[in-house]
Amino acid sequence: MQTAVAALIVCAALSDSTVAAQRRERPRAAAGTLRVTATAYCVAGKTASGTRARTGIVAADPSVLPVGSIVRIIDGTHSGIYTVMDTGPAVKGRKIDIFMANCERAAKFGEQQLRIRVLRRGWDSKAGSD
Repeated sequence: MQTAVAALIVCAALSDSTVAAQRRERPRAAAGTLRVTATAYCVAGKTASGTRARTGIVAADPSVLPVGSIVRIIDGTHSGIYTVMDTGPAVKGRKIDIFMANCERAAKFGEQQLRIRVLRRGWDSKAGSD
C-alpha cells in the first residue's frame, strides 16, 4: 500500500513539474514594464523576419523579446506601439533599436533609457489570453 501511495505522489509531482515546464515554454504576455536601453537605426533593407524595415519596427534580442513580439514604448517622444521584426549583433539583453526613416533623427536620438510594456511575446496569437 505504501508503495502505491509513493508511486502516486511521484506521478503527481512529475505531472505538476511537466505542466509548469509547459507553461514556461509557451510565449505569454508579460505583466508590468521593462526598462530598456533604446537606440535608433535608419538602414533600409530586410529585417530578420524577412519584411522590409519601416516605421513601427524595432530590433531586439530574441532571447528577451522574440520576433513577433509587440511592445508599447511608454517614455519619450517616440512612445507608441511597435512590433519586434528585427534582431542584430549589437542588440543584446534589454536593448531595443527603433527603426527611423530619417537617418539624421536616428543619429540625434542617441541612446536613451526607456520603459516598455510587452503586449505580446512572440507570434503566438493566444499569448495574451491565459
